Parts: sequence; structure tokens; C-alpha cells
Amino acid sequence: MLAVENLGISVGGKRILSDVNLAIGEGETIALFGPNGSGKTTLLKAIMGFPSYRVDSGRIRFNGEDITSLSLDERSRRGIGIAFQAPPVVRGVKLGDVLRITMGKRGEVREDRIHEYAGRLKLADFLPREVNLGFSGGEVKRSELLQLVAQNPDFALLDEPDSGVDLENIQLVGEVINELLGKGKAGAREKKPRSALIITHAGHILDYVNADKACILFEGSIRCIGNPREILGDIHAKGYEGCARCLSVK
Repeated sequence: MLAVENLGISVGGKRILSDVNLAIGEGETIALFGPNGSGKTTLLKAIMGFPSYRVDSGRIRFNGEDITSLSLDERSRRGIGIAFQAPPVVRGVKLGDVLRITMGKRGEVREDRIHEYAGRLKLADFLPREVNLGFSGGEVKRSELLQLVAQNPDFALLDEPDSGVDLENIQLVGEVINELLGKGKAGAREKKPRSALIITHAGHILDYVNADKACILFEGSIRCIGNPREILGDIHAKGYEGCARCLSVK
């Protein structure tokens, strides 16, 4: 579904990523690990098409189409969605209106679905409020996920959906992500499988979201693709310094 080929990205004239290669199949969920500042968020925003993330080399393919030169909104229309790590406040725009407009783009505005998912994510009382204004950190994360659910993308980019979410709500967030991807009870009704690339720092979301594979973004490139639990266990035991030692041996 998504193929990143020899991708090099610069931000503000500084090279962040070099020769990144990653392939994600239809219905496949990949967890992305990496030390702080390694370029994980840069990769997601480059895939989404943010203009300040300049593609110096390589290309991005989505469903067989080269989307490297497409704008962010064109990529969104093709079925790519993103949930930010630190979403902004949007003054003057109500959360409920964003959901209705987003669903309207697909021609299926359904108030019952809006209220169903807002209720699931404990945001029913937030629909008439301005987007993220006065929200707590966990409420912002749930608001961001609610907007992604309304978009219902074929491919989801999630930047640390477990950061800032308390233990009481992380299971809820995980369940809704599973449903979005067609892996949960409600999601099982969906015929078309959805794919995802999920950045996680501590790996808590993996207790609730079934990732098929994991990889490490280290020193500007993708390394060590494999079993999510095994890779997370190595990170916990050896840190990313262990990655450096392993790579130096190889």
C-alpha cells in the first residue's frame, strides 16, 4: 500500500533523513521506534506531504501511484490521514463542525456515528467547543483520534498516540485505533483492510494495538525490521546504544 524508496528529507536546509526504505502492505500495521530527534515525526510528515519537509531524493508511492510531488490535501483525498503528536488549538472552529465537514467530504454525514465515537472517546460534551481549546493533554489526543476516525483513511499515520494519555484511557485509545484499522469488534464490519504506521516511544500502545512488524529509525535510516515485542524488549534491555553497537558489528 505504501512504499518509501531511498527517501532523503531536509527541513530548513538541514538533512534529517537519508535513504529511508520502508514498505507497508495492505492491512499491515508497523510500529516505528527510534531515539529522540531521529526523524520519526519528520518521516510521517514527509509521507503526509507537509511542504516544509523537502524531498531531496527518492520517492513515495501509495497504492502504486507516485505521490512524491502531490500536495498534502491531494494525499488526504487519496486516503492518507495523520494524527499529530502535539495538535494545535484551532480557535473559532467547533470540533463537531470539523467532524461533519470531514465526513461530508465522503458524502456520509451521520450524526449517530459522530455521537457514537465522541461518546466512546469521552468527548460528547466537547463537540460544541473550539478544537483543542482548553483541552487537557489526553483530551487533545482523543480529539485528534476522533477527527481521524471521521476521516476514515485507508492509511493512518499516528504520532505517539500513547503519549500524554493516562492509564485509564490508553486502552480506550487502543481499542478505537483497532476499530479504525478494521481489527477490533466494530472494525470487523469493514471489508477493506486499513494500514498504519505508528510512532511509539515507550511502546505502551502495543499492549492494545496489534502491530504486525516494528522497525527502528536510527541515524537517518530504517533499521532492524522484525517482531515488535522482540525489538521493544531489546530497546528496554540495551537502549538505542545497543543499536549502535549492533550496527557497528554488522
